[in-house]
Amino acid sequence: SPPGLLFLTSFLLHMKEDRASPTRLVCDDRLIRKYIGEAKDMAKRVGQCQALPALSCPAVLPLVDFTLQQWKSKSNETKRREILCDLALLVGAAAGAQGQVSEECGARQLSQLYRHANSFFLLLQTFSWEAGHWEPSCSPRSMEQTHVTSIFLTYQQLVQGKLSFFFHDLAEASCK
Repeated sequence: SPPGLLFLTSFLLHMKEDRASPTRLVCDDRLIRKYIGEAKDMAKRVGQCQALPALSCPAVLPLVDFTLQQWKSKSNETKRREILCDLALLVGAAAGAQGQVSEECGARQLSQLYRHANSFFLLLQTFSWEAGHWEPSCSPRSMEQTHVTSIFLTYQQLVQGKLSFFFHDLAEASCK
């Protein structure tokens, strides 16, 4: 079974029944460390693939940098929506690159990145602090890249940065 599906299933099994709010899963920081390690491994493995072509249709990637002061001033819902926008671009970039990379190693790594990013995307849609569902009407800061490795580095930065801090913030709010 794909690791993303297992992650999503285990997360949903650990949700509080009264409202969609993470509990035990975000309270154990080993999980986010595991996903950071996997993101680093994917970036390393794609760097070892032979002769990855430049993308003829550039990938639109989110700019995932942030300052800690700005981050801390946002509500968890705002953080969640921002990460969803970033993940939506990343999932689209991975899907678009998959159609342009025929080399087996690169295609396999892109498929794995797509599954992982899409799992986080689906997961973050499952809980909300505000009424209504997430709508794909966001326009995050972005850049175009023609290097496949840029997609992996952006994903790694997102997991190490915003997602890691978001899970930490959720743990502070949910775990006693």
